[in-house]
Amino acid sequence: MKLNSRVISSVSTQRKCAVWIEFSSAIALLSASTIASANGIALNEQSASSAGTAYAGRSSSALDASTIFGNPAGLTKLKRSEISGGAAVVSVSDDISDAQSSAPGTNKGDSVPLGVVPFAYMSTPLDDRFSIGLGLYAPSGLINDYESTFQGRYHGSYSTTKEVTLQPTIAYRINDYVSIGGGPTINRFNAKLQNYLATGALNNGEDTLVTIKGDDTALGYNVGILVDFTESTRWGINYHSKVDYELKGHTQVSGSPSVIPLDGNYDNKIDLTMPESVDTSITHHFNDRWTGYLGTTWKRWSRIQKVEAVNSGLSPMGQQAGLGHVIEEMNWRDTWSTAVGASYQVNQQWLLRAGYAYDPSPIRNADRSVRIPVGNRQAVTLGSAYSPNSDLTIDFAYGYLWDSKVSVKQSNNSGVQPEYSAKYDNSANGVSVQATYRY
Repeated sequence: MKLNSRVISSVSTQRKCAVWIEFSSAIALLSASTIASANGIALNEQSASSAGTAYAGRSSSALDASTIFGNPAGLTKLKRSEISGGAAVVSVSDDISDAQSSAPGTNKGDSVPLGVVPFAYMSTPLDDRFSIGLGLYAPSGLINDYESTFQGRYHGSYSTTKEVTLQPTIAYRINDYVSIGGGPTINRFNAKLQNYLATGALNNGEDTLVTIKGDDTALGYNVGILVDFTESTRWGINYHSKVDYELKGHTQVSGSPSVIPLDGNYDNKIDLTMPESVDTSITHHFNDRWTGYLGTTWKRWSRIQKVEAVNSGLSPMGQQAGLGHVIEEMNWRDTWSTAVGASYQVNQQWLLRAGYAYDPSPIRNADRSVRIPVGNRQAVTLGSAYSPNSDLTIDFAYGYLWDSKVSVKQSNNSGVQPEYSAKYDNSANGVSVQATYRY
């Protein structure tokens, strides 16, 4: 009878561990966390010239070739060929307080390493109506690396996702007032995620490590319209399409107890849709020195209602444990972010910028996790542009970002993972630089 009880207990625990592995596979690819200038898992770091005004006016300004991302129609405003590129560096602070869990461990916070986000663009006018360009940028890509003794490690210990986009673009000036532009986007998504299973009681105090890797390449598109209402006022609207990924890779389990031998590599497939967005803004020149910018962005985060994961290539033990298919509810919601900014032309060489942005979180309180503990976000930015001559412009920008203080509460849904709750206070400093050469 004792042996039968142990077998029953082992099978029960095995199923619970398998459920957690499935759960991890489903949500991890959406759950890399940091404090970039955009909320959720998006990035805004595609241009230093736009960063100085908190990205207000991004779809209506056409400052340089980075308009390929902000509004492809803006290429018709660039009268010379250009090469433009740079990078943003983001330093994040995530302070953890009031942590509670039955698991032992630490809560050091500051789990996001220094991040660098590069970007590059080129454009050329073919004639007085047609222009073409090519852009390389990162629409999303975040990292979170907790200490190995993190008390919430059973709900997420390491996360990194990288999305890189190549966008060939064409733009056409319909008349003196209206331009259109767009192009396909070729998108590559990679992810690596880790968390632990609380199997110490069956494994001489050692936890089981789950590592999930996946990648895919998928197509989307980016289109925009630019309208000059007057010589002083310009309006733009830009649409980034959704991108449907079918991420394929492996779920690796290592260090599992001998009574639950789940070690091995399992083929996985996870359907992931990165949502579409609409950005619209107005740029108004008050006079020769002052320019104002006002913009808003809608992001259809509600596409992320659930994530489906399928594991295959299972061992008989994995099949018996039900390590096959899972649907995990996410329940994200659409957001509207807003930004306002201004620039001041000091002289022929120097331009100064400033901006403010508000970006609400797509994640409801009940769905917030240690992998993505973000709240409603605000940002203030300062920037400048230095043009020693008509051929070269160097843009600088600095931004300070902070979230509303939020709570994370993760329950013991699997039956084997300890509950974890804590409060997060997130902020970040970001610096970006960009050089534009015209020829």
